[in-house]
Amino acid sequence: MSETGLLEDEELAAVPPGREAIKGDLTQGPILRTLVLFSLPALFANLLQTMGGTINTIWVGQLLGEEALAATANANIVVFLAFAFVFGFGMAATVKIGHYFGARDIESARRIFGTGTGFCLVIALLVAVFGWLFTGPLLHLLATPASILDQAHAYTQVSFLSMPFSTLGMMTTMALRGAGDARTPFYSMIVSTILGIALNPVFILGMGPAPQLGIAGSALANAVASLGGALYVIVWAYWRDLPLRLRGPELGYLKPAGAEFRYILTKGVPMGAQMLINSGSAFIMIWLVNREGLLTTAAYGAVLQIWNYVQMPSFAISMAVSAMVAQNVGAGHHGRVGRI
Repeated sequence: MSETGLLEDEELAAVPPGREAIKGDLTQGPILRTLVLFSLPALFANLLQTMGGTINTIWVGQLLGEEALAATANANIVVFLAFAFVFGFGMAATVKIGHYFGARDIESARRIFGTGTGFCLVIALLVAVFGWLFTGPLLHLLATPASILDQAHAYTQVSFLSMPFSTLGMMTTMALRGAGDARTPFYSMIVSTILGIALNPVFILGMGPAPQLGIAGSALANAVASLGGALYVIVWAYWRDLPLRLRGPELGYLKPAGAEFRYILTKGVPMGAQMLINSGSAFIMIWLVNREGLLTTAAYGAVLQIWNYVQMPSFAISMAVSAMVAQNVGAGHHGRVGRI
Protein backbone atom coordinates (compact mmCIF):
# COMPACT_ATOMS: atom_id res chain seq x y z
CA MET A 1 0.00 0.00 0.00
CA SER A 2 1.25 3.50 -0.80
CA GLU A 3 2.19 6.03 1.86
CA THR A 4 -0.85 8.11 0.86
CA GLY A 5 -3.09 5.12 1.31
CA LEU A 6 -1.63 4.45 4.76
CA LEU A 7 -2.26 8.04 5.79
CA GLU A 8 -5.82 7.88 4.54
CA ASP A 9 -6.40 4.63 6.44
CA GLU A 10 -4.90 6.22 9.55
CA GLU A 11 -7.23 9.18 9.26
CA LEU A 12 -10.22 6.88 8.86
CA ALA A 13 -9.14 4.95 11.93
CA ALA A 14 -8.59 8.14 13.90
CA VAL A 15 -11.93 9.65 12.97
CA PRO A 16 -14.42 6.79 12.69
CA PRO A 17 -17.70 7.47 10.90
CA GLY A 18 -20.41 8.61 13.26
CA ARG A 19 -18.01 9.80 15.95
CA GLU A 20 -20.36 12.19 17.67
CA ALA A 21 -19.24 15.36 19.38
CA ILE A 22 -19.65 15.39 23.16
CA LYS A 23 -19.48 18.23 25.62
CA GLY A 24 -15.86 19.10 26.26
CA ASP A 25 -14.69 17.54 22.99
CA LEU A 26 -11.55 19.38 21.82
CA THR A 27 -10.78 17.02 18.95
CA GLN A 28 -13.10 18.55 16.35
CA GLY A 29 -13.90 21.96 14.90
CA PRO A 30 -11.69 24.91 13.92
CA ILE A 31 -8.48 24.83 15.97
CA LEU A 32 -8.05 28.58 16.53
CA ARG A 33 -11.70 29.09 17.49
CA THR A 34 -11.59 26.13 19.91
CA LEU A 35 -8.31 27.36 21.39
CA VAL A 36 -9.63 30.88 21.97
CA LEU A 37 -12.98 29.77 23.41
CA PHE A 38 -11.24 27.38 25.78
CA SER A 39 -8.57 29.91 26.77
CA LEU A 40 -10.96 32.72 27.70
CA PRO A 41 -12.53 31.09 30.80
CA ALA A 42 -9.05 30.01 31.91
CA LEU A 43 -7.80 33.57 31.42
CA PHE A 44 -10.70 35.04 33.39
CA ALA A 45 -10.17 32.44 36.15
CA ASN A 46 -6.49 33.42 36.38
CA LEU A 47 -7.49 37.08 36.39
CA LEU A 48 -9.93 36.49 39.24
CA GLN A 49 -7.39 34.50 41.22
CA THR A 50 -4.72 37.17 40.83
CA MET A 51 -7.17 39.98 41.50
CA GLY A 52 -8.30 38.21 44.67
CA GLY A 53 -4.66 37.84 45.73
CA THR A 54 -4.05 41.52 45.05
CA ILE A 55 -7.07 42.65 47.07
CA ASN A 56 -6.14 40.33 49.93
CA THR A 57 -2.62 41.80 49.83
CA ILE A 58 -4.17 45.25 50.11
CA TRP A 59 -6.23 44.10 53.11
CA VAL A 60 -3.08 42.82 54.82
CA GLY A 61 -1.05 45.92 53.99
CA GLN A 62 -3.72 48.41 55.01
CA LEU A 63 -4.95 46.63 58.12
CA LEU A 64 -1.67 45.22 59.47
CA GLY A 65 1.11 47.27 57.83
CA GLU A 66 4.21 46.63 55.75
CA GLU A 67 5.63 44.10 58.23
CA ALA A 68 2.65 41.82 57.65
CA LEU A 69 2.95 42.35 53.89
CA ALA A 70 6.58 41.29 53.98
CA ALA A 71 5.64 38.28 56.11
CA THR A 72 3.13 37.05 53.52
CA ALA A 73 5.77 37.34 50.78
CA ASN A 74 8.05 34.98 52.74
CA ALA A 75 5.24 32.62 53.67
CA ASN A 76 3.87 32.32 50.14
CA ILE A 77 7.27 31.31 48.76
CA VAL A 78 7.62 28.56 51.36
CA VAL A 79 4.12 27.20 50.72
CA PHE A 80 4.57 27.40 46.94
CA LEU A 81 7.78 25.41 47.22
CA ALA A 82 5.94 22.67 49.11
CA PHE A 83 2.96 22.76 46.73
CA ALA A 84 5.11 22.47 43.62
CA PHE A 85 5.76 18.76 43.91
CA VAL A 86 2.07 17.97 44.40
CA PHE A 87 1.32 20.05 41.31
CA GLY A 88 3.58 17.81 39.21
CA PHE A 89 1.55 14.70 40.05
CA GLY A 90 -1.66 16.62 39.33
CA MET A 91 -0.34 17.62 35.90
CA ALA A 92 0.53 14.00 35.10
CA ALA A 93 -3.02 12.89 35.96
CA THR A 94 -4.55 15.73 33.95
CA VAL A 95 -2.64 14.84 30.78
CA LYS A 96 -3.79 11.22 31.01
CA ILE A 97 -7.37 12.33 31.65
CA GLY A 98 -7.21 14.28 28.39
CA HIS A 99 -5.87 11.21 26.56
CA TYR A 100 -8.68 9.00 27.80
CA PHE A 101 -11.34 11.65 27.23
CA GLY A 102 -10.17 12.12 23.65
CA ALA A 103 -10.36 8.35 23.16
CA ARG A 104 -13.90 8.34 24.62
CA ASP A 105 -12.73 6.04 27.43
CA ILE A 106 -14.59 7.76 30.27
CA GLU A 107 -14.17 4.85 32.70
CA SER A 108 -10.37 5.01 32.43
CA ALA A 109 -10.52 8.81 32.78
CA ARG A 110 -12.39 8.35 36.06
CA ARG A 111 -9.83 5.81 37.26
CA ILE A 112 -6.86 8.08 36.63
CA PHE A 113 -8.73 11.04 38.14
CA GLY A 114 -9.55 9.07 41.29
CA THR A 115 -6.02 7.71 41.63
CA GLY A 116 -4.43 11.11 41.06
CA THR A 117 -6.75 12.86 43.49
CA GLY A 118 -6.33 10.24 46.22
CA PHE A 119 -2.54 10.21 45.90
CA CYS A 120 -2.20 13.99 45.79
CA LEU A 121 -4.40 14.35 48.88
CA VAL A 122 -2.17 11.91 50.78
CA ILE A 123 0.93 13.86 49.73
CA ALA A 124 -0.79 17.14 50.66
CA LEU A 125 -1.61 15.84 54.15
CA LEU A 126 2.00 14.76 54.68
CA VAL A 127 3.27 18.12 53.43
CA ALA A 128 0.81 19.93 55.71
CA VAL A 129 2.10 18.05 58.77
CA PHE A 130 5.73 18.53 57.73
CA GLY A 131 5.18 22.23 57.04
CA TRP A 132 3.42 22.80 60.37
CA LEU A 133 6.29 21.16 62.27
CA PHE A 134 9.16 22.75 60.34
CA THR A 135 7.85 26.23 59.55
CA GLY A 136 10.42 27.84 61.80
CA PRO A 137 13.53 26.23 60.24
CA LEU A 138 12.22 26.95 56.73
CA LEU A 139 11.75 30.64 57.49
CA HIS A 140 15.18 30.84 59.09
CA LEU A 141 16.61 29.25 55.96
CA LEU A 142 15.03 32.11 53.99
CA ALA A 143 16.78 34.64 56.23
CA THR A 144 13.39 36.06 57.14
CA PRO A 145 13.90 39.34 59.05
CA ALA A 146 13.47 38.94 62.81
CA SER A 147 10.90 41.76 62.92
CA ILE A 148 8.44 39.78 60.78
CA LEU A 149 9.37 36.25 61.84
CA ASP A 150 6.43 35.75 64.21
CA GLN A 151 3.87 36.98 61.67
CA ALA A 152 5.41 34.93 58.86
CA HIS A 153 5.38 31.88 61.14
CA ALA A 154 1.68 32.24 61.95
CA TYR A 155 0.69 32.85 58.33
CA THR A 156 2.78 29.96 57.00
CA GLN A 157 1.50 27.40 59.50
CA VAL A 158 -2.15 28.13 58.71
CA SER A 159 -1.34 28.10 54.98
CA PHE A 160 0.20 24.65 55.33
CA LEU A 161 -2.93 23.39 57.05
CA SER A 162 -4.95 24.53 54.02
CA MET A 163 -2.85 22.40 51.63
CA PRO A 164 -5.40 19.52 51.42
CA PHE A 165 -8.16 21.98 50.48
CA SER A 166 -6.00 23.69 47.89
CA THR A 167 -4.94 20.33 46.47
CA LEU A 168 -8.53 19.10 46.20
CA GLY A 169 -9.48 22.29 44.35
CA MET A 170 -6.42 22.00 42.09
CA MET A 171 -7.12 18.38 41.15
CA THR A 172 -10.80 18.89 40.39
CA THR A 173 -10.30 22.01 38.28
CA MET A 174 -7.29 20.63 36.40
CA ALA A 175 -9.14 17.37 35.70
CA LEU A 176 -12.15 19.23 34.35
CA ARG A 177 -9.91 21.22 32.01
CA GLY A 178 -8.41 17.96 30.81
CA ALA A 179 -11.95 16.83 30.05
CA GLY A 180 -12.53 19.99 28.03
CA ASP A 181 -14.49 21.93 30.66
CA ALA A 182 -12.99 25.37 31.31
CA ARG A 183 -16.20 27.01 32.51
CA THR A 184 -16.76 25.09 35.75
CA PRO A 185 -13.26 25.97 37.06
CA PHE A 186 -14.04 29.60 36.20
CA TYR A 187 -17.25 29.50 38.23
CA SER A 188 -15.36 27.83 41.06
CA MET A 189 -12.82 30.65 41.01
CA ILE A 190 -15.64 33.20 41.27
CA VAL A 191 -16.81 31.50 44.47
CA SER A 192 -13.29 31.23 45.87
CA THR A 193 -12.37 34.84 45.06
CA ILE A 194 -15.53 36.30 46.60
CA LEU A 195 -15.04 34.25 49.77
CA GLY A 196 -11.38 35.25 50.06
CA ILE A 197 -12.04 38.96 49.59
CA ALA A 198 -15.00 38.99 51.99
CA LEU A 199 -13.46 36.86 54.76
CA ASN A 200 -10.00 38.46 54.94
CA PRO A 201 -11.06 41.55 56.93
CA VAL A 202 -13.50 39.45 58.97
CA PHE A 203 -10.82 37.09 60.29
CA ILE A 204 -8.05 39.71 60.44
CA LEU A 205 -10.05 42.17 62.55
CA GLY A 206 -12.44 39.75 64.27
CA MET A 207 -15.70 41.09 62.90
CA GLY A 208 -18.95 39.74 64.36
CA PRO A 209 -18.53 36.30 65.96
CA ALA A 210 -15.20 35.68 64.21
CA PRO A 211 -12.07 35.77 66.39
CA GLN A 212 -9.42 38.44 65.79
CA LEU A 213 -6.55 36.45 64.29
CA GLY A 214 -4.41 39.14 62.65
CA ILE A 215 -2.25 37.84 59.83
CA ALA A 216 -3.23 34.23 60.58
CA GLY A 217 -6.79 35.31 59.81
CA SER A 218 -5.78 36.18 56.26
CA ALA A 219 -4.36 32.67 55.79
CA LEU A 220 -7.51 31.16 57.31
CA ALA A 221 -9.72 33.21 54.98
CA ASN A 222 -7.75 31.93 51.99
CA ALA A 223 -8.10 28.35 53.28
CA VAL A 224 -11.87 28.70 53.62
CA ALA A 225 -12.01 30.23 50.14
CA SER A 226 -10.08 27.28 48.67
CA LEU A 227 -12.40 24.83 50.41
CA GLY A 228 -15.46 26.72 49.15
CA GLY A 229 -14.23 26.63 45.56
CA ALA A 230 -13.48 22.90 45.76
CA LEU A 231 -16.88 22.11 47.29
CA TYR A 232 -18.59 24.09 44.54
CA VAL A 233 -16.90 21.96 41.86
CA ILE A 234 -17.80 18.71 43.64
CA VAL A 235 -21.44 19.66 44.15
CA TRP A 236 -21.72 20.92 40.57
CA ALA A 237 -20.13 17.74 39.18
CA TYR A 238 -22.71 15.51 40.86
CA TRP A 239 -25.64 17.81 40.22
CA ARG A 240 -24.85 18.09 36.50
CA ASP A 241 -23.59 14.50 36.30
CA LEU A 242 -20.27 15.54 34.77
CA PRO A 243 -18.24 12.72 33.18
CA LEU A 244 -15.53 12.58 35.88
CA ARG A 245 -17.81 12.29 38.93
CA LEU A 246 -17.24 9.12 40.99
CA ARG A 247 -20.16 7.09 42.30
CA GLY A 248 -20.54 3.84 44.24
CA PRO A 249 -17.73 1.37 43.50
CA GLU A 250 -15.94 4.10 41.51
CA LEU A 251 -15.01 5.77 44.79
CA GLY A 252 -12.55 2.91 45.18
CA TYR A 253 -10.51 4.60 42.43
CA LEU A 254 -9.38 7.10 45.07
CA LYS A 255 -7.07 4.43 46.46
CA PRO A 256 -3.74 4.80 44.61
CA ALA A 257 -3.01 1.48 42.93
CA GLY A 258 -2.38 -0.29 39.65
CA ALA A 259 -1.15 0.96 36.31
CA GLU A 260 -2.70 4.40 36.86
CA PHE A 261 -0.67 4.91 40.03
CA ARG A 262 2.53 3.79 38.31
CA TYR A 263 1.88 6.23 35.47
CA ILE A 264 1.34 9.14 37.86
CA LEU A 265 4.55 8.31 39.71
CA THR A 266 6.59 7.86 36.53
CA LYS A 267 5.40 11.08 34.88
CA GLY A 268 4.70 13.11 37.98
CA VAL A 269 8.18 12.90 39.52
CA PRO A 270 9.98 14.70 36.64
CA MET A 271 7.11 17.22 36.33
CA GLY A 272 7.27 17.87 40.06
CA ALA A 273 11.06 18.15 39.92
CA GLN A 274 10.76 20.81 37.23
CA MET A 275 8.30 22.72 39.39
CA LEU A 276 10.63 22.39 42.37
CA ILE A 277 13.47 23.92 40.35
CA ASN A 278 11.24 26.86 39.38
CA SER A 279 10.00 27.40 42.92
CA GLY A 280 13.54 26.87 44.24
CA SER A 281 14.69 29.85 42.19
CA ALA A 282 11.92 31.92 43.79
CA PHE A 283 13.11 30.67 47.18
CA ILE A 284 16.63 31.93 46.43
CA MET A 285 15.28 35.27 45.19
CA ILE A 286 13.33 35.97 48.38
CA TRP A 287 16.41 34.91 50.40
CA LEU A 288 18.42 37.59 48.58
CA VAL A 289 15.64 40.19 48.87
CA ASN A 290 15.25 39.60 52.63
CA ARG A 291 18.85 40.70 53.11
CA GLU A 292 17.97 44.14 51.74
CA GLY A 293 15.57 44.93 54.56
CA LEU A 294 11.89 44.92 55.47
CA LEU A 295 10.64 47.56 53.01
CA THR A 296 12.40 45.87 50.09
CA THR A 297 10.77 42.56 51.00
CA ALA A 298 7.34 44.19 51.20
CA ALA A 299 7.88 45.90 47.85
CA TYR A 300 9.01 42.63 46.30
CA GLY A 301 5.81 40.94 47.47
CA ALA A 302 3.74 43.70 45.87
CA VAL A 303 5.64 43.47 42.58
CA LEU A 304 5.02 39.71 42.46
CA GLN A 305 1.32 40.49 42.25
CA ILE A 306 1.92 42.65 39.17
CA TRP A 307 4.07 39.94 37.59
CA ASN A 308 1.17 37.49 37.96
CA TYR A 309 -0.96 39.73 35.72
CA VAL A 310 1.78 39.84 33.07
CA GLN A 311 1.92 36.05 32.86
CA MET A 312 -1.82 35.41 32.67
CA PRO A 313 -2.46 35.39 28.88
CA SER A 314 0.38 33.00 28.06
CA PHE A 315 -0.52 30.78 31.02
CA ALA A 316 -4.17 30.53 29.90
CA ILE A 317 -3.18 29.68 26.32
CA SER A 318 -0.69 27.06 27.52
CA MET A 319 -3.41 25.35 29.57
CA ALA A 320 -5.69 25.29 26.53
CA VAL A 321 -2.94 23.90 24.29
CA SER A 322 -2.13 21.20 26.86
CA ALA A 323 -5.75 20.05 27.11
CA MET A 324 -6.29 20.11 23.34
CA VAL A 325 -3.08 18.21 22.59
CA ALA A 326 -3.86 15.57 25.24
CA GLN A 327 -7.34 14.93 23.85
CA ASN A 328 -6.19 14.81 20.24
CA VAL A 329 -3.38 12.39 21.07
CA GLY A 330 -5.94 10.18 22.78
CA ALA A 331 -8.20 10.39 19.73
CA GLY A 332 -5.33 9.54 17.40
CA HIS A 333 -5.47 12.89 15.58
CA HIS A 334 -1.71 13.27 15.40
CA GLY A 335 -1.75 15.59 12.40
CA ARG A 336 -4.06 17.94 14.29
CA VAL A 337 -1.68 17.93 17.27
CA GLY A 338 1.05 19.61 15.23
CA ARG A 339 -1.32 22.36 14.07
CA ILE A 340 -2.48 22.98 17.65
